[in-house]
Amino acid sequence: MKPQILLAYSTVALGQQVYIPFDRPSSRSQCSVNNTYATALPSYSFRQFSFTQTETVRTATPRPSPSTTRTYAPPYASLSHFVPSLSTTRWGNWQSAANATVTDIGNPYGNASWSALWGAVPWVNFTRGIYSTTVTPTPIPSSELVLPPPEAFGPQECYSFPADFMLGVAASAVQIEGAIADESRTPAHLDTLSLFSPGAEPNYVTNEHYYLYKQDIERIAAMGVKYYRFSIPWTRILPFALPGTPVNQQGLAHYDDLINFVLEKGMLPAVVLHHSDSPFQFYSNISDVPILPGTGIGYTDSGFQRSYRNVSYEDAFVNYGKVVMTHYADRVPIWWTFNEPLLGSRNGKSIDAVIKAHARLYHFYHGEINGTGKVSITFNDNFGVPRNPNNPADVDAANHFNSFQLATFANPIFLGQDYPESYTSTIADYVPLSEEDLQYINGTADFFSIQPYTATVVSPPPNDTIAACASNTSHPLRPYCVTQSTTTTTGWNIGYRSQSYVYLTPTYFRTYLNYLWNTFRSPVAVTEFGFPIFGEAEKLQQDQEFDSPRSWYYQSYLNEGLRAIWEDGVQFIGAFAWSWVDNWEFGDYDAHFGIQTVNRTTQKRRYKKSFFDFVDFIESRRQRS
Repeated sequence: MKPQILLAYSTVALGQQVYIPFDRPSSRSQCSVNNTYATALPSYSFRQFSFTQTETVRTATPRPSPSTTRTYAPPYASLSHFVPSLSTTRWGNWQSAANATVTDIGNPYGNASWSALWGAVPWVNFTRGIYSTTVTPTPIPSSELVLPPPEAFGPQECYSFPADFMLGVAASAVQIEGAIADESRTPAHLDTLSLFSPGAEPNYVTNEHYYLYKQDIERIAAMGVKYYRFSIPWTRILPFALPGTPVNQQGLAHYDDLINFVLEKGMLPAVVLHHSDSPFQFYSNISDVPILPGTGIGYTDSGFQRSYRNVSYEDAFVNYGKVVMTHYADRVPIWWTFNEPLLGSRNGKSIDAVIKAHARLYHFYHGEINGTGKVSITFNDNFGVPRNPNNPADVDAANHFNSFQLATFANPIFLGQDYPESYTSTIADYVPLSEEDLQYINGTADFFSIQPYTATVVSPPPNDTIAACASNTSHPLRPYCVTQSTTTTTGWNIGYRSQSYVYLTPTYFRTYLNYLWNTFRSPVAVTEFGFPIFGEAEKLQQDQEFDSPRSWYYQSYLNEGLRAIWEDGVQFIGAFAWSWVDNWEFGDYDAHFGIQTVNRTTQKRRYKKSFFDFVDFIESRRQRS
């Protein structure tokens, strides 16, 4: 048994919520036992009636434009030698009917070759949005920035966030940009999702953020948000994916302008290099994209284990990362290499490629271009909690569940230790790490990034053992080899249910922060968390905007984060809301995770109550340096 796994066992056992039998109503621990109101009789009297409700009109505080701009690395002119012989070009927009007019067939990177990449996918009812060029932003009227009424009940603790606590919002390009065939971009693997998932909606248009980014950034900055976390699609920078192929001039210019506009509005850009958008060239056809149950680790194949024209995914991705970092590292303070890579991993080679590509880019950023910002990698894990924390078998199952999803990556990256037994006992084709590998990979993340939307109740497999499941490649509970549920020993669900897999589980969030901090010994940032209210898409506009359950979600989670900081000694350093707008939830527009609404006909955005409450909760509690 590995030492860090033993540590994880003790952390969960100590931190987990335990149900204690109690045959009376809850006590009010915040009230003193000598409270006068506990025994005194009320006094009744008449007085002149008046309407005493008062309404204080407050508005959001926009971020001020900066007077100076901090840099985190030398500019591209000083770093271009790290990516020698780059050539840039542009290919324009793809039109299926125009393929026949392309004549430069002899050019391996010409318009004919570029169009052929689009023609290789059997697009159905391909459409474009209402915009074809960048929209000039307009100021946000103060009438839109008036804070909504506060919730009647809420956290009463008096804790504060540290002055440098990161307040951010997040989204990914494949889910918000649209314009997928415009300005020289080529297909990404999840662009094809609707083609192999009957009933799924495509992302051809989504939120048209590619053309509306300035107005969107204006809206985010007007709310006082500090960090804008977004992804840059590999296929918009390198349409032909591989080292030595031309770089898209339009793509470079677009993100250059986006980053500069974020800075102009007083915010900071935070960039994800891979967020479910691998170049489709790594696939032979769309049937390669899904991972059918029982055939792999994740849900959709991100191609990490693949190669294209004898170039490995790892080498190609590192080249892409270097191109992006050298161009923008002077202005970007935070980088993530991969977002939730476990969910895109098919096998052990996938995991190996991710970890080694991540480590190479970390060393490139800090060791070669001497970047002074931060680099991380974001993991998924809906925190596994034992169904009965007093049952050792349930605790073992919860630790196996969490270890497989987290320690598989985090052991080498944060602790310099080998893969956990939960992974090596289950994935027969895992690629062993040598001592040299572990030395190189160790310490290649500047903070721990997690996306803890909810919690999962975990127990062992019924009528079986975890070990028996791990050794049986056809077992229906693979790869996690545990029973996952939403019901505790009391028979109650673990929390208020959203439209999707998310349940409101703030108490477990505090436990989770303890688990991460004490297991992997690194500051923890939540890079996505959010809540889709059940049936929100069916509600009237004004009812979508008054989204109290989402406000409860953010306020209660953040309050438990404060308790983890002050009562448990956990270094919780930032929170990024998912998402700053309703978006394409991988084939679905009805699961609304956004803190702004979107009119799908006009693309008009409107703030929701939760956006105000999310920002206000942090800023009203921030220590002033």
